[in-house]
Amino acid sequence: MFPEDKTTALGAFRLQAGVTESLRHALPEVAGHAVAAIVQEVPAYAGALTGEMGTKIELAVRAALGGFLNLASRKTGPSPMAASLEGAYALGRGEARSGRSLDALLAAYRVGARVAWRELAAVTVGAGMAAPALARFAELTFAYIDELSAASVTGHSDELATSGRARRRALDRLAQSLLVGEPAQAVAAAAVAAEAADWTAPQTLTAVLLPDSGIRAIRPVVDLLDPRTLQTTVEHLRDTSVLLVPDAHGAARGHLLRLVAPHGAVTGPPVPWSLARHSFERAVRVSRLFPGAAPVDTEEHLVDLVVTADPRALADLREQALAPLAGERESTVTKLVETLRSWLLHQGRRDEVAADLFVHPQTVRYRVAKLRELYGDRLRDPEWLLLLTVALGTPTVTP
Repeated sequence: MFPEDKTTALGAFRLQAGVTESLRHALPEVAGHAVAAIVQEVPAYAGALTGEMGTKIELAVRAALGGFLNLASRKTGPSPMAASLEGAYALGRGEARSGRSLDALLAAYRVGARVAWRELAAVTVGAGMAAPALARFAELTFAYIDELSAASVTGHSDELATSGRARRRALDRLAQSLLVGEPAQAVAAAAVAAEAADWTAPQTLTAVLLPDSGIRAIRPVVDLLDPRTLQTTVEHLRDTSVLLVPDAHGAARGHLLRLVAPHGAVTGPPVPWSLARHSFERAVRVSRLFPGAAPVDTEEHLVDLVVTADPRALADLREQALAPLAGERESTVTKLVETLRSWLLHQGRRDEVAADLFVHPQTVRYRVAKLRELYGDRLRDPEWLLLLTVALGTPTVTP
C-alpha cells in the first residue's frame, strides 16, 4: 500500500479536473516515449521491448501512469495503490524469470521515471498549474514511482528465491535418482526436470565423498568445481556429502584430485553420467576398505577392489595360503607372514625386504629359510606364488 506518511505530507493536494484530463489524454504518448528511452539507454533491454512484448510493456506503463492519475485525483476507491503495486510486483517476478538483473530493472525505473516526469510536467505546466502545486505534484510522482520500484524489487527477489529453491530440489532429485539406481525412465524424467532448471547433462560424472555434510564446510570446494556439480547426502553415510562432478575425466581428473585432496575426499572413477551410481558405489567400497585414510583415489586401488569383491572367498584363500604355518606360535606366524608378504612383493630381494621390515638382512635370511622349510617346493610353484601374492597382498576384509 502507498504509505500514509507520504500521502499526508502532500496535504490536500488534488489535480484539477482539466489538468487530469490533459494528462490522461497524453498517457499513450508518455508511455511510448518512456519505453523507447528504456530500450535506448538500458543495454539489458535492447531489443527486448519490441513487437508484442514491447506493446505489453507499454500498456503496463500506461496502466501504471493511469493508476497514478487516479491516486492524484482521488478517482478510485479505498485502495488506489493496490492494483498498481500488484502489477509492479508481477513485473519484478517476470523480469527475474527473463534473466534480467535487479540492476537492469532499477535502471529501467530511473530512465522511465525521468522521461515520464519530464513529459507529465510539460503537460501540467501547459495546463496552467502553478509552481507550488507543481512541486507537490512532483513529490507525489516520485513517491509513487518509489513504491512501484520497491514492489518490483520484492517481486524480483521472491522469484529468484523461489526459482533457486526449485532448482536445488530438481538437482537433488536427479542426484538421488542416480545414486539409488532408479529405473532409466525415472532417471530420464529427473534429468528433464534438472535441464529445465538450467542443468546441462555432461559426458561423465565422478563421485566424490567429502566428510562433514555441513554446507559451510564444503562450500569452498563446490565453488571451485563445475557449476553443474550435483550435491546431495545419503542416509547411510553419516557426516558425508556426495558430489557428482561433471566431466572430470582425462586430464581434468588431476585438477579435481588436487582440489578435493586437502578436504579428505574419496574420489570415484569417471563414468557415463547416467551410471553415476557405479562411481559412487566404488568410492563407498574403497572408503570402507581404508577407513580413516584420506585423500583416496579409487583408481589406485583397483586390485584391492577386485580381490575383495568376495570377502568370504578371500578369507578362505588366506586360510589355505597360511595352512603350512598352522603349527607355529602366534608371534612366530605374525613375523613369518609379514616376511613372506614382503619377500613376494620385493621378488626375493633380501636387502629390500630388510629395509621394508626394518630388520637386519640376516634376520630375513633366517625367516626365509624357515618359510622354505614349512612350504617346501610350493615357494617355487608359480600357482602357489600367485595364491600367496593375492592372499597376502591385499587388505584384510571381514567376511
